[in-house]
Amino acid sequence: MELFIRQLINGLNTGSIYALVAIGYTMVYGIIKLINFAHGEIMMFGAYFAFLFAFSLSFQLPFILVIVLSMFFAALLGILIERVAYKKLRKAPRISALITAIGMSLFLQHLAQLIFGATPYVMKQLVDTTPVTIFNFDISRLTLLTIGLSIFFMILLSLFVYKTKPGKAMRAVSQDKEAAVLMGINVDNIISLTFAIGSALGALGGIFYAMTYSQIYPTMGVLPGLKAFIAAVFGGIGSIGGAMIGGYLIGIIETMTKAYISSKWVDVIVFGLLIVILLFKPSGILGKNRKEKV
Repeated sequence: MELFIRQLINGLNTGSIYALVAIGYTMVYGIIKLINFAHGEIMMFGAYFAFLFAFSLSFQLPFILVIVLSMFFAALLGILIERVAYKKLRKAPRISALITAIGMSLFLQHLAQLIFGATPYVMKQLVDTTPVTIFNFDISRLTLLTIGLSIFFMILLSLFVYKTKPGKAMRAVSQDKEAAVLMGINVDNIISLTFAIGSALGALGGIFYAMTYSQIYPTMGVLPGLKAFIAAVFGGIGSIGGAMIGGYLIGIIETMTKAYISSKWVDVIVFGLLIVILLFKPSGILGKNRKEKV
C-alpha cells in the first residue's frame, strides 16, 4: 500500500505536467481545429527561458519571478508562431496546417540546438529540496509545488474562460467563428490570446519537467509533448476539463507501469492506449461526438 500511494503521488506530479501541456493542445484545437505539434517545443523553450533567468544573470531572481518571465516570453513565442506559421493557413486544407505544425516543431528543435548547443544543461533546483512529511509520507517540496501550482493555474484558466469577457469570446469563436465575427469579436486577437495562454501553461510544464529530471536539451519536449497530446485525446480534444483529467490519468498510468510492470513497457502502453482510444472512443472522456464534412 505504501508503494502504491508513493507511485500515486508521483503519478499526480507527472500528470500535472502533462495536463498543463495538454491544455495548450486542446485550446488551440478548440479554436482553430489545429493539432499544434510544435507545442512540445514551446515547453522546451519555456525550460530554457527559466534556466536563463535563474542562472545566467548576475543576480538571483525569485522563483516566482522566473516562472512569470518564462511564461511571458513563451506566450510571446506562441503568438509569433501563430502569426508567422499558421495565420495564412486558416482557410487551407487541414493537412497543410498539420504538416506546417510538424515542420515548425523540427524548426524549433534545430533553432534551440543552434542557440544553446546540443549538450544538455543541468537544471539546478529552484526550490528547497527538503521533503515535507504528510501522514507519515515524505513528499518532495517540488512535487507539492508542481501539483499545487498546476491545479491553481488550471482553476484560474477555468475561471478566465467561463467568467470573463475574453473567455466568453474564446468560447464563441470555438463554437462558431463566423457568428463571432458578426457579433463584433476580433477573431485574430482571440486566436493570438489562445496561443499565448496555451504557450504560457506549456512553459510552466516545461519548467517543472526540467526541475524533475534535472536536464534541458533541444529535444526534451518531443516525448512529453506527444504524451500530453495523448492526454488531450484521452480526455476529449477541445475540452479543457478533459485535458486535465487525461493528463492526470496518463501520468498515473505511466508511473504505475514503471512500478508494477517495467519501465521498458511505459511508452508501449501509453501509445497503445492512444490506438485503443481512437478505435473505441475517439471523442475521449469529455469530448463530444461531432460529424463533420471533409
